[in-house]
Amino acid sequence: MAKPKVLFIMGPTASGKTDLALQLADQHESAIISVDSALIYRGMDIGTAKPDAATLARYPHALVDILDPTQAYSAADFVADASREIDQAVAQNRLPILVGGTILYFKALADGLAKLPEADPQLRSELEAEAAQLGWPAMHAKLAELDPLSGARLKPKDSQRIQRALEVVLLTGRSIETFWQEQAEKVLPWDIVPLALMPGDRAELHRRIALRYDLMLEQGFQSEVEALRARGDLSLNLPSMRCVGYRQMWQYLDGELSAQEAREKAIVATRQLAKRQMTWIRGWQGAVHLDSLRNSEQLLAQTLRQI
Repeated sequence: MAKPKVLFIMGPTASGKTDLALQLADQHESAIISVDSALIYRGMDIGTAKPDAATLARYPHALVDILDPTQAYSAADFVADASREIDQAVAQNRLPILVGGTILYFKALADGLAKLPEADPQLRSELEAEAAQLGWPAMHAKLAELDPLSGARLKPKDSQRIQRALEVVLLTGRSIETFWQEQAEKVLPWDIVPLALMPGDRAELHRRIALRYDLMLEQGFQSEVEALRARGDLSLNLPSMRCVGYRQMWQYLDGELSAQEAREKAIVATRQLAKRQMTWIRGWQGAVHLDSLRNSEQLLAQTLRQI
């Protein structure tokens, strides 16, 4: 008996993933499941380019607006939640369409997760305090000494991954890299159809990124971040506030950056994110690459042929 198909729509930011998913939903009895580490948060709408309320009402997206920005969410959480949503869609004879740009989540679902030790809240607090005092480049140097493999792989400003790698090596005496290498192959109950929306023109993608950020500003992104800051329980140490755009706007509101600097840094950070996403996707074996800059009818026709 053939396994049910599950469609992955992966791509860099501003590549038109959501638009394609909505067009597919008009053609197929389907269930859209978000694969985005920012869209999970309530109250973070403009800066994440979250579909508006009318769109979400017409095309419900699972795993959108499921957490408060104070809460953490891991790849393991995603795998559990997405697996449940996929099974539910399959039981209802709907095509699961997983769409987003958090490639780590896609890989965790497809390949399985390494059996990493659980986070230790006390150790995490100690590392955060140390980082606040010394800075993340110093923490990166510490990691390079304790775990040369991770130190070589991670960049000095990659605070989230540096912190996790330090936690693992301090808790276990082992490099996090060795856990990844032991990762077990997963036998999935579905057949994954991986589609990669990859822009054929890098300059056009960069233009779209800049236009989208300026549109966010027009839509009230500054007010959105002001409201988040006013809560008093959020900070730049939280994963939610490290999201591209939010960090730079927060720094502007703190007086660390001018408005122009915040805009430029946010756009550059988004370009860098897109570059990382494309690097991950290029390494995905068997992915069907589609030029995301083609007209939407061509893109839809190409996608329908895959399913």
